[in-house]
Amino acid sequence: MVTALLNEKVTFQKNTAVTDAIGNHTNDWQDYYSCFATIGGEGSAGSKEKAVAGTTVEDADMTVTVRYCEQAAQINSLEYRIIFHEEIYNIVSVDHMNFKKRCLKFACKKVRR
Repeated sequence: MVTALLNEKVTFQKNTAVTDAIGNHTNDWQDYYSCFATIGGEGSAGSKEKAVAGTTVEDADMTVTVRYCEQAAQINSLEYRIIFHEEIYNIVSVDHMNFKKRCLKFACKKVRR
């Protein structure tokens, strides 16, 4: 892994249940971990445009590669998402790169708002 390519800042957010002043439980996204990453695969063959409700929308995919650490190793595709350039990406899968504890690769899909 070339550390010079870790040039984009990403933030991982965790979905947590929070309680308000009167006891109501709601789901909320809390910042979990920020680090520098290598972004790849944007505009790849998996990225497409499709027609939804009469409009053309982009269906963007990308990969995010980060250095291995204990906080990043806890991230899974069910409870976490990635914020990159103020855009939200759902994590589709996590690749532990043969469990060598050097880096982690996250396959992501852009969230339409």
